[in-house]
Formats: sequence, structure tokens, C-alpha cells
Amino acid sequence: MIATFNGFEINPIHGGDAWKIYNLMISNEDRFKRYFPKTLEQTLTPTLSQLFVERKVKQFNRREEFLFTLKHSKTRDLAGLIYIKSLDWNKKQGEFAYCIGYTFEGKGLISSAIKALSAHAFNELGLETLQIIVHKDNTGSIKVATNNGFSWQKTLNKAFTPPGESALDMELYELYKS
Repeated sequence: MIATFNGFEINPIHGGDAWKIYNLMISNEDRFKRYFPKTLEQTLTPTLSQLFVERKVKQFNRREEFLFTLKHSKTRDLAGLIYIKSLDWNKKQGEFAYCIGYTFEGKGLISSAIKALSAHAFNELGLETLQIIVHKDNTGSIKVATNNGFSWQKTLNKAFTPPGESALDMELYELYKS
């Protein structure tokens, strides 16, 4: 376990998470299809979800990408997923990406998770720069960044292309190890 707060806990992904991830993704498909399309498409069936989890566990163990689960400590309900991805070990830099189920939205859970995982990334993983890349209309995600001390750096022109849409400009926020 990485951290606990408000009855929730953050853990590294493990083999037993496949069904919970499948259920989270399917029940939130409309919410996740625009900004989380790759994870969604890799978890659309229980079999795909199992393969996804196996791949993510291997990537975690090889320190290529870190995927964490955010679960209710008592019910074990999966509230969300948080990645530390796009790792550059030479620059000691990584990027957060996250999603939360609609039943858990608006409770500050992702803000708390990013706070805990930022400390983990700096103190345990040895990263020195953390990024959040967000669309200007995603006010919830901007709030997560600013609530955690990330500061706006610049607009990334045409940095992300949602399925079936034109490329979007994205906003880059960064947090540095003090």
C-alpha cells in the first residue's frame, strides 16, 4: 500500500484488479472515451482487461510506467486509476494521468491521491519533475493540479487527439521536488 486517506487507499496494480478495472471502465465508458481512450479500448472485455493488467504489472515491475488503483478500504470498490507515465529517467520526470468513476467524483479523492503519489514519486521513485497535461475545459483536472501546487507552464499545441476529433491544445502543469 502506498497511502491511505478518508477511507480510501492507493495500491500498485496487481493481478486481481482485472475485473474491477473492467467494471470501472465499462460503467464509465461515456466519461472515459474522450480523454482515456487507450485504457478504455484495452479493457472492454474481461479477457482484454486481464491482459491489460498483466501488461501493466510487468511495466510497473520494470519501472516503465506505474499504474495505481484507488479503492475504498472497506468495500474494495475501485474508485479510480492513477498513472505515472511518460517516464524520463534521465530528466527524472513523469506525468500523471487519472480517471475516477462517476459515483466518486467531486469528493477530492483524486486531489488527495495526487498529493500522496507526488510524495511517493519524489521520495521513493526519485523523480524531480511531475507533470499534469489537461485540456482547458477540464476544470476538475485543472483543480487537481492547482490544489497540489502544480503551476501552469505553457500551452502544448495540438498535443492530444481524442478519437474521431481534431487535435486539441493541452495545458501543461508541473510540480518540482523542493
